[in-house]
Amino acid sequence: MSALAATFRALRLHQWSKNALVLVPIVLAPGIPKWTVVMLGCLAALAFSLCASAGYVINDLLDLESDRAHPTKRNRPFASRALPTWAGPPLVLSLVTLAATLSLAFLPLKFIFMLGLYLVGTVVYSTLLKRTLLVDVLVLAGLYSHRVLAGGVATGVTVSAWLIGFSIFVFTSLAFAKRFVELRELASDAVVKNRGYLRLDLPLVGAMGTASAFVSALVFVLYVESAAVRAGYLEPGVLWLALPILLYWLGRIWLLAGRGQLHDDPVRFALKDKVSLLCGGVIAGLLLLARFPPRILTALIH
Repeated sequence: MSALAATFRALRLHQWSKNALVLVPIVLAPGIPKWTVVMLGCLAALAFSLCASAGYVINDLLDLESDRAHPTKRNRPFASRALPTWAGPPLVLSLVTLAATLSLAFLPLKFIFMLGLYLVGTVVYSTLLKRTLLVDVLVLAGLYSHRVLAGGVATGVTVSAWLIGFSIFVFTSLAFAKRFVELRELASDAVVKNRGYLRLDLPLVGAMGTASAFVSALVFVLYVESAAVRAGYLEPGVLWLALPILLYWLGRIWLLAGRGQLHDDPVRFALKDKVSLLCGGVIAGLLLLARFPPRILTALIH
């Protein structure tokens, strides 16, 4: 493997798709967004992606020993020695500098604060908090939800408390699913390397994860019945159709995890899984239908 190819692998460009969460406030905002707002959202997502790659490099440098003992992570560029460890710090500095320059040039100062907070949170998570029982899950969910908040700051779109509440619970569930998969793959009752969990914790991790999933669905139901939805959607009742799809998707994630068929980070899995993408597409279609209903639908409902 060439040094250039190894460098791109270390950046984990396939993980950049997670930063599309920055665009969620634009998608859910009333009306059709202006192209300038969309461009600001895309630049914010790019800045977050660069910072995320810097965090991945830091994480790989800190986890060299455990990665080299792992059956798949040992193939990562630094663990496999395809990239020398001395190349890590300059790479991190370059990524952070590029993200900061992009943000200073085009985005609000408040967004730069949010970006810096995300980077600090990522580093603290990688160096300390991911080894702390339960705190790791909450911080991981918080970092995902932080992207949504930062998207609102970058574009000037207000992020509702309902959206943040839903994000926190659904990402807590997915973070628990990630730990569940790691625990299930253990051959003994030993502690997970660089984690605070035992394989004996598997049932409780599953219970807390599924509970978080269904609480997120409850928050969605309360949101559908809120004044915010009635103000932003012409036919808010259509959103009820999204509930069974959401419940199906969350239940499927946990069933696959329990069967040992979820061999990936759940968020990354969802971005590659055809069924997950179909569920997301249908829910997006229902959101559009509720906001911009055709006359025939309005006539049928009323």
